[in-house]
Amino acid sequence: MNTMELLQNFYLFHHLNEEQFERLKEISHIASYKKDTILFFEGDKPKSLMILIEGTIKVYKTDQKGNSVTIHRFFPIDMIAEITNLEGTNYPASAIFETDGKLLLINYEIFKQEFLSNPKILLEFVKSLSKKIKYLENLITTNMVMNSTARVAKFICEHNKEISTLKKSAIAADLNITPRNSLKGSQKALYSWFNQKRKR
Repeated sequence: MNTMELLQNFYLFHHLNEEQFERLKEISHIASYKKDTILFFEGDKPKSLMILIEGTIKVYKTDQKGNSVTIHRFFPIDMIAEITNLEGTNYPASAIFETDGKLLLINYEIFKQEFLSNPKILLEFVKSLSKKIKYLENLITTNMVMNSTARVAKFICEHNKEISTLKKSAIAADLNITPRNSLKGSQKALYSWFNQKRKR
């Protein structure tokens, strides 16, 4: 089964009939990216509707001191920054591939004209936007309400399958936790469990 056939089961496209899906293939192409490739910078204008089909993408902002602040990580299969397409705005953050990866790039202007008039597709599009709002709520809760022990535990529960693909130093920075030698008690136990999960 090729990549496009797999995408027929993606929530945005599973309503399409055969003719519509063939049209989608005509206005799309798959692009490959190497690890550490910048997908877009904050302020860039979107050119395509992007769907991650392989790899990991980190979306981040850079503070005044030049530090990278992670907003979210995307794993396959998911739409990337679709709100910028819908609203016609520039990207509010930057994105980089943390691994080698692939994107399905769709001509958004044609997609908007020919597909977003379909109520089922439009509803799925809105659901995806709602999911991104939940990501933001999750970010606020994690960084403003939880202590470091709770952050590590929450991350392990939510990213159990992806842990082995992520660097410990990057995760520690994202969760704003101290290095292992400063962890105490339950934090150290959680970190040890985290390391064991990575090795499986």
